[in-house]
Amino acid sequence: MTTAELQQLIEDATFDYTMGDYDAALAKLARATAAAPDSFAAWHARAEVNFSRRRLDDALAAAQRAHALQPDDLFINTTLSRIWMEKGDKAKAEHHGAQAKIQGWKEQLRDPSSSAGVT
Repeated sequence: MTTAELQQLIEDATFDYTMGDYDAALAKLARATAAAPDSFAAWHARAEVNFSRRRLDDALAAAQRAHALQPDDLFINTTLSRIWMEKGDKAKAEHHGAQAKIQGWKEQLRDPSSSAGVT
């Protein structure tokens, strides 16, 4: 699968999800992660769709795969924080929430203009 085909598959899955066709979205994301197991975007999308469907174990497994690929990503840390909070593990939720805050601060330091008006 080419990078463009992978991106299109993820976008198609995102569209399916927004239209309420969760099974089609998850099927496409399963194809994407099978074809490109190193695709952070595919794993993160799979985590988010599963989380929205309250499939917490599946969401956690996908989020952990994404996190292994990009552990410093603000958004995957936020996703993991939300999942752990829903699963009732406050300590892990707070850990990932703190990691997300740190990454947000790092982004602000790298590009102060992106946080104009943000306090």
